[in-house]
This record gives sequence, structure tokens and C-alpha cells, in this order.
Amino acid sequence: MGTTEEPGGITADGVARSFGTVQAVRGMTFEAPPGAVTGLIGPNGSGKTTLLLMLASLLAPDSGRIRIAGADPVTDPLAVRRSVGWMPDTLGVWDSLTTTEILVTMGKLYGMAPAAAAQRAGELLAEVRLSDFADKPARVLSRGQQQRLSLARALIHDPAVLLLDEPASGLDPGSRVELRLLLRRLAAAGKTILVSSHVLSELDEMADRAVFVSGGVTVKTQSLDDAATQLRWYAVSARNTGTLLRALEARGLAAAVGEGTRRSHVRVQLGGEEQAADVLRHLVQSGVEVYAFAPASGALEETYMSLEAEKP
Repeated sequence: MGTTEEPGGITADGVARSFGTVQAVRGMTFEAPPGAVTGLIGPNGSGKTTLLLMLASLLAPDSGRIRIAGADPVTDPLAVRRSVGWMPDTLGVWDSLTTTEILVTMGKLYGMAPAAAAQRAGELLAEVRLSDFADKPARVLSRGQQQRLSLARALIHDPAVLLLDEPASGLDPGSRVELRLLLRRLAAAGKTILVSSHVLSELDEMADRAVFVSGGVTVKTQSLDDAATQLRWYAVSARNTGTLLRALEARGLAAAVGEGTRRSHVRVQLGGEEQAADVLRHLVQSGVEVYAFAPASGALEETYMSLEAEKP
């Protein structure tokens, strides 16, 4: 798949990296455009973290081509690091420093004046709800609070590109919602955001597009608009399951009583939102008392599971 270079965006073409005899990344090609949240999805060991390290200029690829905001991380790593905010899956803080000191120190490392770094640190601590910990040492932070500090650290120099590795790990439900809203705001402001996450329901809510990887290669790129038209399972519940099954059968749809949840429902596979709306209309007009009708899983989860099922 070819890629097009865009200022502020990420492009990777045929990127590969091995560690001895282990091929962690064998050939990844994709792009993450500015103004969008792109999800990076794949099982453990698929090469996601190795890819992020290469994008962040912390690891050189053996072959292939990468551009970050137009810069090559191999030949111009300083330009890439000025453009990138990197949030690894673990924080790695200086335990004895306060949250403010950590952010100010990072700001200085990016060339910010001390006063500007201190002002920016205060703004970011408020943004991630850590103002009460501004003068507290990092060692007192919980796992979720460390994640929020890590995000603030990635944002300290107002980067054009964000690389986030499992950013929702350890966050409580409220903080997950806040993270989602923040990333949507940053994307709306024109930033390029690449998020690696196992929490596909979170990506369904925040991502504009997704890159699926497996075994070190890119296996699919999908926009959320494309996902809305794909074949997917719906869970339908009605007051009388027998009546529901007969109505679906009359429509030529094979359905089965669902398992694995506490709610009684019928599973039926439909070809996107347009067919789903048509089937729901048919059920209501047929007198079926439907009280729940929705996708059985998120669009990205549906794609991920279909790709896993296709593996030899």
C-alpha cells in the first residue's frame, strides 16, 4: 500500500525491525493523518510497541521509510523529538520530584524557558486533574494518576504528533471519559494522534480510523465510516423470542439465541446500518415488541475478531 506524505502526519512504508533472529516488525505500511485519532490494534507480540519506538526515533528500523511531520527519525531525530509527544505504557518517573518539577524539567529539556515551562506545567496539571498533587512527590501517585501525569508530560512542549501506548491503562471510568474528550479536542486542533490500546471499546468512541497489525505486518486499515457499513452481529431482544425469530426468518435472516450474557437476546448478522434500520422497521411493522436492538460489539472489535478468525 502506498502512502502520501502530509505535514504533521505519520507515514510508514515497509518498516521492519529484528532483534537477533526475532522479527518483531516485518513490514508495516500505514499513515496517520493530522486532525485525526488513529488506533493501532493488534495482539500481544504483534510489534506495536516496537513500531512506536521507531516512530519516536528511539529505535532505528532495519529497513523501510518513516516520516514524522515530514522529518526522518533516522537522519533527523531531533526534529522528530521536537514534534512528538511520547507516552509509553509505563511512566518511569523520578520518585522524589514533585509532579510540577517533573513537568518543568521535561519542558526545559525541550528548550522551554523556566517560566514558560512552569506556566505550562500548571495548565497541564489542571487539564489532567492533578493540581492537588502539584507539590507532591511522584511516588505518592496511584497507577491511574501516574498515567495522567505521563500524558501531561507528553504534552508539555505542545507537540504536533502524539504517540500513546495504552494510555487508558489503570484509569478509572471517569478518567477514561476525560481522556477520550481530551484526545478528541487535540485532534480537532489539528494534532496527529496514534493510540495503541487493547481497550477496543475506548477506541470505538475516540478513533477516526484504525490500523490492524499482526505478526509484525499491517493486515488492514479501516476508517470508522467504513466500519459502519461492514457485516456485523446485532443483538435483538423482544418480549417474545419466538415471535422475533419467526419475523427474522420471514425476512430471510438466519438468527440464533445468543449466549454469554445475562440478557436474553437473539443474534443476527446484518450488512451495516442501512440494513439494520430496515430490519428494525420490519420487526416493528410486524408487531414484534422489540425493546433492545444494537450491535453485539463495537465496530473495531468486530473487525479484529473477523481478522483473527481468518488466520490459518
